[in-house]
Amino acid sequence: MNAELKEIDGKYVATLAGELDTAAATTAEEVLKPLLQSNGKDVDIECKDLEYIASSGLRILIGILKAAKATGSKVTMRNVSDDIKNVFKLTGFINLFDFE
Repeated sequence: MNAELKEIDGKYVATLAGELDTAAATTAEEVLKPLLQSNGKDVDIECKDLEYIASSGLRILIGILKAAKATGSKVTMRNVSDDIKNVFKLTGFINLFDFE
């Protein structure tokens, strides 16, 4: 699992790659922690190279979404594979996030 966070053009861009499973969740959560205080900046989560997501990964993303909405920020999931999108559908989270 590789998680990276950058600030580009006034918004946060998080890149997730590999498998966001329970073992990787702690590391990913630490990298993405600044997104819990996005302070009105929009958040893009790039998932082009994300191969797998477990419930612990979904929990991290829901936390980011809740924090962002509280400050008026928008969270957009980008380049999500059909397999990962299916996990969002199965959990009922598909309608919570914007996908592009």
